[in-house]
Amino acid sequence: MKPDYEIAQEKKMADIRDVAKKLEISESQLYLYGKYKAKVEDLDHGEEGRVILVTAINPTPLGEGKTTVAIGLHDAFWSLGVKSLLTLREPSMGPVFGVKGGATGGGYAQILPMADINLHFNGDFHAITSANNLISAMIDNHIKQGNELEIDVNEIYFERTMDMNDRALRNVFVGMGGKANGIERMEHFTITAASEIMAIFCLSKDMDDLRRRVDQIIVAKNIHGAFVYAKDLKVTGSVLALLKDAMKPNLVQTLEENPVLVHGGPFANIAPGVNSIRAIQLARKISPLVITEAGFGSDLGGFKFFDIVCRKNHFKPSAVVLVATIKGLKYHGGVSLEQISVENLEALKRGISNLQAHMENLDLLKVSYVVTLNRYQTDTDVEIQYVKDFVQKSGHVCIVNEVHAKGGAGAIELAKELLSYQQPSLQLLYQDTDSIETKIEKVCHHLFHAGQVIYSEEAKKKLVWMNQYYQTFPLCIAKTQYSLSDDKNKLGYPKDFTVTVRDLHVSAGAEFIVVYLGDIMTMPGLSKKPAAMDIDVVDDQIVNIF
Repeated sequence: MKPDYEIAQEKKMADIRDVAKKLEISESQLYLYGKYKAKVEDLDHGEEGRVILVTAINPTPLGEGKTTVAIGLHDAFWSLGVKSLLTLREPSMGPVFGVKGGATGGGYAQILPMADINLHFNGDFHAITSANNLISAMIDNHIKQGNELEIDVNEIYFERTMDMNDRALRNVFVGMGGKANGIERMEHFTITAASEIMAIFCLSKDMDDLRRRVDQIIVAKNIHGAFVYAKDLKVTGSVLALLKDAMKPNLVQTLEENPVLVHGGPFANIAPGVNSIRAIQLARKISPLVITEAGFGSDLGGFKFFDIVCRKNHFKPSAVVLVATIKGLKYHGGVSLEQISVENLEALKRGISNLQAHMENLDLLKVSYVVTLNRYQTDTDVEIQYVKDFVQKSGHVCIVNEVHAKGGAGAIELAKELLSYQQPSLQLLYQDTDSIETKIEKVCHHLFHAGQVIYSEEAKKKLVWMNQYYQTFPLCIAKTQYSLSDDKNKLGYPKDFTVTVRDLHVSAGAEFIVVYLGDIMTMPGLSKKPAAMDIDVVDDQIVNIF
């Protein structure tokens, strides 16, 4: 098959105004960014469409194809005459130039314009980065200009950000070079997708909600031990000015010219992992059926969708699509990447335990779900039948899809099955009123299947005041995506392992508590041979971008 970028470049795109008409959105309700991209103003059609979530097993280096499945499923609904709307996250340029790739699907299940979406895309990430760094600049300027708020330079919590993998910025000294350059202090960078501003951007329902959340960001402590908030810096209005246009969801199209909203881009291993509430709200107003995708496995992005998005916005999904691949399951069964395409039923039998764990988790949360195998050419009939039998014996449905090779036509059976899932259902894992320790332990014991949970001394200290002021906040677990545990090497279905809560952080604006399990970096680094070494421009076309 041709590379993704060639398939995308060969497609003659529809005018975005014509794509919008499929949803009865007029040109007057669009903010055009050329012929093929637009932002959409908030609409109030009074509907509340039902939601289908696409999630997956623990990812492997091969990729399981959640976004590709979500796009193909969306196209399949339209080919059946069923109106649907897909909402996706925006790609971070860090992974685009690193090793993971973008977030526009693959093969014949893609969204367009692919290169534009993966690079810059209407400026949303730049607006979020600028808003974040304006707050940081205001903190240091306030200290330089007399420090009326008495900020303790050793207790500054808010960090600078950049949308690129750059490990050298994890820990840096700023203000060096003399008094004119500010106060010398240690500073840290996170990648934009992991920043609190990104989380706030995605979780804010409207501009008023955005203002409230930015106001309550904890930026530091003062010398008396009291919190200093963003509102104390009088910076909120300027932050809103930078984010005003970015807050409008972006409208693009699939290869089959069906409408897609792409908005917000938090990572799922260290952040909420789902697209913006604004996009989901808008989609539910204008479509009876909404498909959305959450990053990494059901233990990360999937659970955060249930635990943060659904909890805070009082809705439940009508169905979940749990994506798995034969290659991924064999990898969890111990097969090397070099041998992954060779039929190996014994490895599949070992690795299918990872699928079992995710199925048990969805059963625990009382959500209705379908397992789908994202088919590769190397998958054998024997391997596929084994997985289908395994899922069916547990009382659930397993459907093979071929969206990568066939687009919407490769997910017709899956779409037909999901049309029968009408009743929203979800049982949250803990109560708002539970202590933070209870919340952590319920998630670790019941969702990750851990045995003992231990806390660092730093985490123990923070739990005292966090329980006093922020006990009702939900959790945002930060851990490796490759395992249900906090150890990326524990593949399959690890049980009864010890989890270490290394640190905790209150994101008071986003209104959740980040719980760090294991060694998690909020600023990734590049690999030895990053994708940035291959991407180029030839005859005014971007090439080798997947």
